[in-house]
Parts: sequence; C-alpha cells; structure tokens
Amino acid sequence: MPTEDEYEAALIAASKDLSSAATADDVRRVWRAHTGTLGHRTLGRLLLGQSLDRLLERRQLRAEKDD
Repeated sequence: MPTEDEYEAALIAASKDLSSAATADDVRRVWRAHTGTLGHRTLGRLLLGQSLDRLLERRQLRAEKDD
C-alpha cells in the first residue's frame, strides 16, 4: 500500500494525465499506469470529474476510521 505522499503524488499525476488524454487509447494508457497505486475506483472517480480534494479527503477519513 502506498504511503500518503506517494498516493497524493500519484493522484495528482493521474489527474493531469487524464485531463490531457485526447483519445480512448490515452485514457487506457493512463489507467494502466496508475491502477496499481490508486485502484480502479479512484481512477473512475477522477475520470468522472471528482475533485482531487474530495478524493484526498475520502482517503484521510478512511485512514482515520481504520486507526
């Protein structure tokens, strides 16, 4: 499982990559590159336009809940 910093960096990179994706093949490339770190649900939420802040907030809430 990635650390909080690794997760945040991957989330920012995936968001930038998805926003610059112009074709379905571009989206597939981004998906393959980031699915191991972020997971398919998080990538799907990014693809559908959920904000980075909201995704990071969800992760923090789940981490606090697990502690």
